[in-house]
Amino acid sequence: MRGEPSCPKCGGRVRAPGLFADSWQCDVHGTVHPLQPVVPPSVEALAVVVGRARVPVWMPWPLPVGWLFTGVVSAGDDRTGGRATAVACSGPSPLGGPGELLLVAEELGVGLGARYAGIDGPDPGPYLSVSRPPHAKVHAAGRPTPLWHVEGSPDDRAVFAGEARGLWLWAVIWPEHTGLLMYDEVVLTDLRDAGAEVDLLPCGALSPRLLSPGTD
Repeated sequence: MRGEPSCPKCGGRVRAPGLFADSWQCDVHGTVHPLQPVVPPSVEALAVVVGRARVPVWMPWPLPVGWLFTGVVSAGDDRTGGRATAVACSGPSPLGGPGELLLVAEELGVGLGARYAGIDGPDPGPYLSVSRPPHAKVHAAGRPTPLWHVEGSPDDRAVFAGEARGLWLWAVIWPEHTGLLMYDEVVLTDLRDAGAEVDLLPCGALSPRLLSPGTD
């Protein structure tokens, strides 16, 4: 499956538009925006996703000390553009050991963030207690952005979600205690607005989380 599009909600096979449907189809989830194949992390691969994206491509900028860019995926095709993006970064956890952070931006109903979060999708709304104060705040494209804990996710990860630029923003973090990162002053940049400094982005090995979202 690595070399062909798949369903962003379940990872299953999808059928390309054809004679009987003008959109990509999953046998389980019906019409979907296809998740494009995962490729090794590189500045060039990131540029392809950024160039196609119709949603933000969020990344902590600058990256925390010792952290690396470890992959990017998008859901959508050449006709519709990228309707969801997921950027992976890896580095030292605040409490020791390795940590991983996945930032997902997506339109309503795409379901990619819920899949990485390990909850029934497609959107985080039912799992957010927005009547309570937010659990974390980030600066996304210069704007203070509240995030709430997503309830019901597996114990091995911390999940936060909110809204930025009118779209869902998910932060999925492994292991769970690495979620302490979100209590610092995290600054997110939409790489569609970034300049030439992105060419100097440090790249690491491909994050396995992008290939197998549901695994521990």
